[in-house]
Order: sequence, then structure tokens, then C-alpha cells
Amino acid sequence: MGAHLDYSGGAVLPAAIDRGTLIAVAPRSDGRVHFTSSLQAGEHLYELADLPQGPTGVWADYPLGVLRGVLSKLDIVPEGASLHFGGNLPIGAGLSSSASICVGAALALDAVWGLGLEPIDHVNLALKAEREFVGVQCGIMDPYAVGLAKAGTLLWLECGEVNYEHLPFDTARVSILVADTMVRRELATSEFNLRVDECRRAFELLKRGQPEARCLAEMSMENLSAHADELGPILARRAGHVIAEVARTVVAREGLLAGKLEVFGAKMLEAHASLRGLYEVSCPELDRLVEVAGGCEEVLGGRLTGAGFGGACVFLVERGGEERVSSELKQGFREVFDHDPEVAVFQAVGGPFELEA
Repeated sequence: MGAHLDYSGGAVLPAAIDRGTLIAVAPRSDGRVHFTSSLQAGEHLYELADLPQGPTGVWADYPLGVLRGVLSKLDIVPEGASLHFGGNLPIGAGLSSSASICVGAALALDAVWGLGLEPIDHVNLALKAEREFVGVQCGIMDPYAVGLAKAGTLLWLECGEVNYEHLPFDTARVSILVADTMVRRELATSEFNLRVDECRRAFELLKRGQPEARCLAEMSMENLSAHADELGPILARRAGHVIAEVARTVVAREGLLAGKLEVFGAKMLEAHASLRGLYEVSCPELDRLVEVAGGCEEVLGGRLTGAGFGGACVFLVERGGEERVSSELKQGFREVFDHDPEVAVFQAVGGPFELEA
């Protein structure tokens, strides 16, 4: 919960899942860093003393941004390292694959060079790499969810104050089912950055009527109603989603803590409707999955996940119903589109860790 709230200062409720990025790392002695991948084409060799100053549009931009951040913390240039990226996390599906790569790269470089960094340092390096080097104006949720997760919990993250706690998640009762439309749209990044800018402009206009507010998530619906004409229809819709999603996320938290996961699920469905109608980041494929899931009694709730414009939906499914729900989603999706979605079941797990060779 907390769809597109992190960069507007709201609270979010993510979880880490039991798929991820696997990185093999080894030291070098030639002053170079070498990035390769089992999942992406191309290998990239960089001189540590002469790194690119900006992104070049390849997958290696993400770990390269992390590398630059790590080097900025050091007094001497390390001797080098080779990193090979793999794993089983779908790329571009809205499952935070870029944050997974960046947090993982920070951990790997920390380990191979013996830097002694803390998990929060890995998170901040990942965030800086995406924002300042790659140029995605993302919020803090993804790297925090990847880097600080604990098994069997959801992360309650207040993005304005940057406070967090781990809330119990009843994994004995429900599974996390993700259905990937397999739709990848290049406009996702540009449209995401546009939404960030729209929320910024809406905040600046609404602050006139609520000067004590520090972010868009702190605005009231009354203030929005009073100034909707000044915002215009597009900014009013964006602000309307954010303000209502703040309230939905609070109710979802209360349901979670009370053991009422059906309340949590209902708010997920409401969030998807708002993402479709007010925030306008859904697409027909995502909407079809949510529509089909709504007819399955084992589904407590669901919504698109990630930036939108394609990618995946996430559903809370009663234990024992995963196979039937998966079948219904595939059949219902296939009736409209010419391919099946990729459907998988996940659990809420802990954050990154090292594997001994």
C-alpha cells in the first residue's frame, strides 16, 4: 500500500519477496571494475580513475552510479573488482529490480573492499545512484524495502520523516501472488518523472491554502476542493489520488494490525481504481488482471505494482487458493490478449545477505 506516495512524503507498506538479484563478486588488482550479467546483454569495463560522468543508457548505469557513490566515500581508490549480476527477479515488471541491483551492488562492493558499511548506507547509495546518476526521480520506498526488510513483515515507512518499523504480516493465512502482464513500455520512466513533477507543482499551488504542510501527502481534501480550479484537472486528479491514498494506507495499516486482512485487501482494490482513474498509470492489461481477480473468492485484494504503464499486479490470496487463482488469471487474461501473464507466488522475506562461496 501507499501507491506512488513515497516521493510525495506519504507512508507506504511494502515487503521484500523471495526472488532477487544474485551478485558474484571478486577483487581485481588492475584498477578496473568489470560488470557482466546473465540477464542483460553486454559487459562493461571501467577504469576506476576515469569513470563516466553520466549515464549511457545501458543496464550497467545502475551499479555504475553506486560505484561512483562508494568511491566518493573513500580517501583512496581501491584496486578494482569484478561483479557478475544474475538472479530470478523479473526486470521491468514493477518489482523494484533496479533497487535490488543497486542495493546489491552496494553490498557487494562493501564486502569485496571491506568497507564496513551499514545496511542504511547501502540503501542511501542505491537511492543516490538512481536519482542523481541514472536520473529516475524515484522516492525512497524501493531501496528501503529491499535493504531493510525482515521476514514475515511489512515495512511501515514514513517517507516524509523517514521513520520506519516492521509490522507483522500473517504469512500463514495469505500468499503474495504476482501476475506479470509481460508488457514493457519505454514511456514508463518518462511518465514516472512527469508524475513526480506534477505532484511537485500541485504541492506548490496547494501550499498557499495550507502553508504549514511540508509535502503533498499532508494536504487536506478540503484544501484541494477549495483550489481545484487553480490546479486544473490534471494536477487536481494527481493530488486527489495522493491525498486519498494517504487515508487508505492508514486504514490498511489498522486492518493489518487488527488481523483484518480483508480490510487491507479492500484498500488495495481502491488504490488500483485510483491509480487507473486519477493517477492514470494503469493500462488495459493491468486492469484486466484486477478485474479477473475480483471474481475470485480467494483474492482479498490487489492492485498494479511499481510505476505502472505495464508490468505486474500484486494480489493477496488466501492460502490454498493460489493454484486456482493463477489459473483464473491466465484464462481471463488470455480471453482478451494474445498471451498468458507470468504468475508466481511469493513470501515476505528479509533483506540482502551474503552467501559463502
